[in-house]
Amino acid sequence: MSYWLYILQCGDNTLYTGTTDDVERRLAVHQSGKGAKYTRGRGPLTVVYREACTDRSAALRREAAVKRMTRAEKLSLIAGG
Repeated sequence: MSYWLYILQCGDNTLYTGTTDDVERRLAVHQSGKGAKYTRGRGPLTVVYREACTDRSAALRREAAVKRMTRAEKLSLIAGG
């Protein structure tokens, strides 16, 4: 089973970072209002970045690293830079 780091762009133009083993399923949970508290009421939500990780532990470490990034650094990551 592979895990993913993903970044969502919210309707208010903020970014949300998370991890999952199924990005599409997790997006559906966020969109239903049952996902993270942060994303509730911030729709529409769009997956703007995803990165495969070898396992859950690696995904959580990568999530922590991305969450320490500035918004500009995250936008650069999303843009492929």
